[in-house]
Amino acid sequence: MDRSSETAAFLRSRRAGLTPDRAGLPADGRIRRVPGLRRDEVARLAGVSTEYYTRLEQGRAGSPSPEVVEALARALRLDASEREHLTNLLGRPAAPRRTAAPHYRVRPGLYLQLQTLDHVPAFILGRRADVLASNRLAREVLTDFDALPAPRRNLARYYLLDPEARERVADWERVAAETVAVLRLEAGRHPHDRRLADLVGELTLKSPEFSTWWNDHRVLSRTHGTKSYRHPLVGDLHFSYESFQPLGDPDQTLCVYNVEPDSPTAHALQLLSSWTAPELRTRPPAEPQA
Repeated sequence: MDRSSETAAFLRSRRAGLTPDRAGLPADGRIRRVPGLRRDEVARLAGVSTEYYTRLEQGRAGSPSPEVVEALARALRLDASEREHLTNLLGRPAAPRRTAAPHYRVRPGLYLQLQTLDHVPAFILGRRADVLASNRLAREVLTDFDALPAPRRNLARYYLLDPEARERVADWERVAAETVAVLRLEAGRHPHDRRLADLVGELTLKSPEFSTWWNDHRVLSRTHGTKSYRHPLVGDLHFSYESFQPLGDPDQTLCVYNVEPDSPTAHALQLLSSWTAPELRTRPPAEPQA
């Protein structure tokens, strides 16, 4: 990822999406020929010169101080994910890594914790939304990641490229777009990740919607929210998911799909678990994946 062009596109997109009213600016009577705020308005709100902001937006101002980054974030009304992304883009560039991207393996204690969550779907994600491990209900509700070759076990690839996902995910467009926003945030964190660049290239070529969502420069942290699925055996399933990053493993995330006790979804999961229980006796336990 080219940091200069990414910085320019991100700042322009956030500037275009912010109206003067939302920014707290009084009407000045001038005819607006561009959507959102003008450069001089962002500069004034951030307390910097228009010339300096222009250089920032063009990727020609080097690495600004944390105070300037924070001032820009306030001026553009950025949320927490957008602030992180802006900090990643405007921070001191990291030297490109000459080595291949590392392979991540789930540590045994975390893998054991995943297996104890046998009453709800749960899985562990690595960089690029790679599915490193999943429990049985996650494989039943989403797709059987263990049956895929290790390089293909990826949540973004499932949502955007698997035709079954469009039928199984109740709010597919929202979920798929949010997944693209998560990948965009990761691209800012790891600009030299070749495997992430390859994934973005594959999704660009194979997913009709990916480019539109990627180019709107939305970013999102994976934290919590809701997901709904349509299962062919037990019908509609509604979850409140929570995501946790274990201490010492910042590139791994445990995702748990929680359900309300005694809810229709809870009963449906119990039924699904009982119907698929014989699978446990025919398939050896999955090992943590790299």
